[in-house]
Amino acid sequence: MTYKFSDGAKDSIPIAVGYFSVSFTFGIMAAGMGIDPLICGIISLTNLTSAGQFAGITLISAGAAYIEMFLTQFIINLRYGLMSLSLSQHLSTDVKLWQRFVMAYGITDENFAVAVSKKYPVNFKYMVGLILPSAISWTLGSLAGAFFRNLLPASVQSALGIALYGMFIAIILPPATENKWVAVVSVIAAVCSLMFKFLPLLNRVSGGFVIIICTILASTIGALLFPVDEEEGKA
Repeated sequence: MTYKFSDGAKDSIPIAVGYFSVSFTFGIMAAGMGIDPLICGIISLTNLTSAGQFAGITLISAGAAYIEMFLTQFIINLRYGLMSLSLSQHLSTDVKLWQRFVMAYGITDENFAVAVSKKYPVNFKYMVGLILPSAISWTLGSLAGAFFRNLLPASVQSALGIALYGMFIAIILPPATENKWVAVVSVIAAVCSLMFKFLPLLNRVSGGFVIIICTILASTIGALLFPVDEEEGKA
């Protein structure tokens, strides 16, 4: 089966909706820290990384050194390298090198989760359809939040922050109900994350490294418990 641009765009709808509300919150926070609304939009358009952006504006407002910003962004966003490696094994054979560079721009947590959950390998047209609406929504949400931050009460602004978690749940639940390995790996990742949150010493590990460790651990256990047949993976 060959996926089309419209297939990716359709799958991107819930992501785009969730991104708008989350990036709206980013725009509110960034503008509140004195960052120009237009700059907020440019940051979202060129980065497309929620955790990295929230951490970035905090460092910018605190006047942090460039090296600190670099290391923070490197650690937080290092997980996208792992996602790209994993996704590369789920791409159709006709995807060219330059197309991989274009797709790398939009490998977010949610886009990655949707792409690898597809039954058949995804192609360039599908990935563009998946990435484009979410990128536009993320950018417009940031601009809207920055421009209209003074029109919403503080309670509403805070409530928008939970949208990202709801989006993750919406992405994970459908494949988890159909494939037990998805459910098991998700539980393992959640338990691992809770350990780093509450256990002494482990709770001192930075958020970026926690994501990387949990991803590798859950993926490794999942691969050992539920190995995928090579021929099946090429279907």
